[in-house]
Amino acid sequence: MDWFQALVLALIQGLTEFLPISSSAHLILPSEVLGWPDQGLAFDVAVHVGTLVAVMAYYRRDLLAMLGGAGQAVSQRRMNQDLKLALLVGLATVPAVVFGFLGDDWIERELRSALVIAITTLLFGALLWLADAYGKRSRALTTLGVAGALLIGFAQALALIPGTSRSGITITAALALGYRREEAARFSFLLSIPVILGAALLKSKDLLEQQLPVDWGMMALGAGVSAVTAYLTIVFFIRLLERIGMLPFVIYRLILGVALLAWLA
Repeated sequence: MDWFQALVLALIQGLTEFLPISSSAHLILPSEVLGWPDQGLAFDVAVHVGTLVAVMAYYRRDLLAMLGGAGQAVSQRRMNQDLKLALLVGLATVPAVVFGFLGDDWIERELRSALVIAITTLLFGALLWLADAYGKRSRALTTLGVAGALLIGFAQALALIPGTSRSGITITAALALGYRREEAARFSFLLSIPVILGAALLKSKDLLEQQLPVDWGMMALGAGVSAVTAYLTIVFFIRLLERIGMLPFVIYRLILGVALLAWLA
């Protein structure tokens, strides 16, 4: 990669990681459509770290409350809402970890293509619209239980398929369960923290094992740009969510999917 390509890919990662339009799809497309070189393992680690920093910074109060809730539960010997939320986030992470461990290599080998991205972009875009249009949007996150968390967790496992969108499919599942848009996004983004952290750690391990050369300047660019872009994206997405709903993202997915199918034809 050159510096311009690195800047563009970091911007794409930051913009798409938390919007329901699939960051993996948008990072694959430059190489598929434009013939750009693969971004490489080191840069992949850098942009993941950047988006992780962004979501942890935005939800720092929730994370501190969860930590405090754990301490309070130990001292008072009873469950509280903050600890319950932390445990549900952990529980909902399990399906993605299991399916990722079992099928990640096959998915990486067989499903990273523009055709798969086009199909999943259209299919899961339609499901997002249905959930947003017909979901009750009345429940608060305090009502989430084990069954709901597991359902959202299994939905998140589908995001291993490029084009699905991790945030999109988890928000879809939460909306289908009747949660308000902002509450659905909140749980989705909290759920992203262990997933992004795990992915960054695994990729870092692979990077160390392969002893690949690292361009630290390009990594710093990737981490910094993706962090700032992702944080601003979360801010504006949450602020506008109740007003604009999911329809603009559904329309975008429709246009992208149809354009990809036309390009492949």
